[in-house]
Amino acid sequence: MGLEQSRLEPCRIAFFDLDRTLLDTNSGWMYACYERRMGRLSQAQILLSGLCFAMHRWSLLDVERAYQRVVEHWRGLHERAIRNEVNRWFAAEVATRLRPGAARALAEHRARGDRLVLLTNTSAYIAEAACKTFGMDAWLANPILADASGRLTGEVERPLCYGPGKLERARRWADEQGLSLEGAYFYTDSVSDLPMLDAVPHPRVVHPDGKLRRIARRRGWPIENWSIVAEVVPSQVQGP
Repeated sequence: MGLEQSRLEPCRIAFFDLDRTLLDTNSGWMYACYERRMGRLSQAQILLSGLCFAMHRWSLLDVERAYQRVVEHWRGLHERAIRNEVNRWFAAEVATRLRPGAARALAEHRARGDRLVLLTNTSAYIAEAACKTFGMDAWLANPILADASGRLTGEVERPLCYGPGKLERARRWADEQGLSLEGAYFYTDSVSDLPMLDAVPHPRVVHPDGKLRRIARRRGWPIENWSIVAEVVPSQVQGP
């Protein structure tokens, strides 16, 4: 059958993390630097942001508190203005940061007829821009709530799309689509995604942090290097 999906085979889902998985960078940090250049973050704020991103990389960050600070920064702004600005910024500064192997993995799953779903802890605005740019079918991220006039309230939808919350969002989306996680793939770099990795039959670890690398080796999960296209081989996207 090769990589083409059989007409008799149920539609499968390929979930992808965004930062340091599809991308070779952290889009949240890039946007913080952009906000600094635009004069909307102080030097102290950008230093604090850098510390938070480093702590997140090592699973030391209180993500709930950190996210609340982010959405407070946007309180009162109109969601349409934020969406338009993020779309322009993403096209100019982030779209080219897609890892070579990520482009190939997306193409392989697309050729099979799998649903391509972005599953990320970033904001809904960045996730939406990434989803459109990379030709994916859906995104699951962290929507920031808005009032009736479209202005952001400073609150984020919960549970956060992080840790167990990612798994909850993925299951809910699959149920709404009449699908399941049976046969699903999930690609990520972070140990915080263990609940989701444990829930799918095809966990894939990409440029992992130290903790996830050790866990993946113990469990025999594939560890992929997407910096070079040739290192993502067709056999890694297998049939059921």
